Amino acid sequence: MAVLFLEIGCEEIPARLQKKAIADLKKGLVERLSARGFAGEGGREAISPRHMAVEISGLAEQLDDRVIERRGPRSDAPDKAIDGFCHSVGLSRDQLAEQATEKGVFLFAHITEKGANLRECLPEILQSLLAEFPWPKSQRWSRSRMSWVRPLRQVNLLIDGQPIEGKIDLGGDMYIAFGQHTQTHPFHAPEMISLSDFDSYLSDMKKGYVLVDHEGRAAEIEKQLAARAAEKGLKPVADAGLLAETTGLVEWPQVICGRIDDDFMTLPAEILVTSMRVHQKFFALSPTGAASDLAPYFMTVANRKADAKTDQLIAAGNERVLRARLSDARFFWDQDRARPLSQMASGLAKVTFYEGLGSLADKAGRIAGLAKVIASQMKTADPEMARRAAELAKADLVSDMVGEFPELQGIMGGYYAADSGEDEKIAAAIAQHYRPQGPADNLPQTPEGLAVSLADKIDTLTGFFGIDQKPTGSRDPFALRRAALGVIRMVDEADLRLNLDEILAESAALHGFSGADTGLCGFILERLRVSLRDRGFGHDVIAAVLAKVASGSCGDIRLLCRLTSALDGFLQTESGKGLRAGWRRVASILHAEEAKAPVTAGLEAATLTADAEIVLHRAVSQLPELSVASEEAIQNAMMALAELSGPINDFFDKVVVNSEEEAVRLNRLALLGQIRAAMSVIADFNKLEGA
Repeated sequence: MAVLFLEIGCEEIPARLQKKAIADLKKGLVERLSARGFAGEGGREAISPRHMAVEISGLAEQLDDRVIERRGPRSDAPDKAIDGFCHSVGLSRDQLAEQATEKGVFLFAHITEKGANLRECLPEILQSLLAEFPWPKSQRWSRSRMSWVRPLRQVNLLIDGQPIEGKIDLGGDMYIAFGQHTQTHPFHAPEMISLSDFDSYLSDMKKGYVLVDHEGRAAEIEKQLAARAAEKGLKPVADAGLLAETTGLVEWPQVICGRIDDDFMTLPAEILVTSMRVHQKFFALSPTGAASDLAPYFMTVANRKADAKTDQLIAAGNERVLRARLSDARFFWDQDRARPLSQMASGLAKVTFYEGLGSLADKAGRIAGLAKVIASQMKTADPEMARRAAELAKADLVSDMVGEFPELQGIMGGYYAADSGEDEKIAAAIAQHYRPQGPADNLPQTPEGLAVSLADKIDTLTGFFGIDQKPTGSRDPFALRRAALGVIRMVDEADLRLNLDEILAESAALHGFSGADTGLCGFILERLRVSLRDRGFGHDVIAAVLAKVASGSCGDIRLLCRLTSALDGFLQTESGKGLRAGWRRVASILHAEEAKAPVTAGLEAATLTADAEIVLHRAVSQLPELSVASEEAIQNAMMALAELSGPINDFFDKVVVNSEEEAVRLNRLALLGQIRAAMSVIADFNKLEGA
């Protein structure tokens, strides 16, 4: 079996596109090979800013010939019809075969199709792959007609180490012939190297100062960052996003440390980190063991091999550039602090939030009213503090600092609120109110922060649903799914006892709507379903719990999460497994009987005669009032249901429900109906798999 090796060289691919690009390259190549009958055995890939490489193994070089059968006209058809068929298949009349079918005797052509040759097919496959490559943005260069993310420089295509003849047609009389050579580092090893296989490629590129493996480069950068920081008794400030971006910018990483002028260390840490990250791609450092303090140093990643003299020059140059950047940041900081946050808030009226949803001032007013309502339900939050924080939460959007660094919205508002003399609870709530911004983000750490964050997200959900700007398919331009998941996380993880239906109604009223959109609760519950699945709960268990939520209601999100966890755990116990089996038999019998005629008879305990049915009736009668109104009630319900498992199984082992005596049969069906009614208080057990 053959091994295919493809290497593409081009100018620098944007860092954010690289990981998807190499996955698309391998997927597209495998799909096109499979469509021609060349089924490979997976493959390896590697990518750097200027190189993409894929290996596919287990390929047949020559496919077997195959015979294709085509049916023609009937054997007694007119000569003109038969001649036309012969012409279409390229055979003479005497080369056709007659075969009897259910509809008569027909003429058949048996055509031998020569098996495809891998080497002959590859040029066309690769032309199609590159011409149709799914770059989000691409360009043409010189006279070319084919688009690529950056100008292509070489395409190397090999089978078992041997080059394939062919070329890529770029259009405009421009071509790239398949080759066997690629360039390594343009400064340190500008000579071309010869390619043979994937392993040698990785090794030879490394000798030429190119780490073409993305994960390997990331690991090397992390290693160097830690080592350089340790030399000064410091540690790098963790920044996964910057690490990923930097990995896509360099091919031979060299970490260099520089110093920040002491004058700038009075700026808030977030300003320093963001300015260095956004403008310069610099990593910040902090003292070992410190939670938030920054050290007056930064680290940058150069694309070159180490050289003490050159490294000093690079560090000095970066220090000069950073000095200018931080001077701008300090100017914005000083300008913003010259006016109180409440004065900034007055400028929100001039900024449209979204057409149909008013200005940012309108939004601030709505979330202020809603935050007060939410804080009142939370009990632990100060409603007035929450209202005031929400009133000012969006004010920093018109500040100079946030205009330069949108990433600092909310954070700067917290600083400016403190500078303006606002209570520390208000400042903290403003700083935290955008949280959580994703599954890895922390929740707001204060009750008031939770109230404002919930109000902001619920206002957004209610508003966009109210003007019919809902997510469709994969499109969610206003991040409404993320907002709903944020609400769910806060209610669940912060253990908030909130009436979400009332809060949505209040939010709708603040918008001036007659009520919340009828689909909003369903949308939130669907996000809850996704969240619970991500936590590992069975889809049938989730369905059984959510089925009990009344139509048009969001239910109690907090208790729904607790109930799902409790039911999932219970059903994995022996009692739970037994009860699931018992429910299946109870529901099956009742469903069959009710399909014939309604079962309306009441239970007559005095007529129970069999020991097993008497024991089961006693167990059902002794059940406490089952409820899922609290965590304690949920646990009590599970313990009570566990006691039913044995009596139910014993009943079905020893008692015939469909007795010949009508009164006995109806009595036993009524007993099963009591069991079904009791269990249905907890969840819809019909949704469980196998139920």
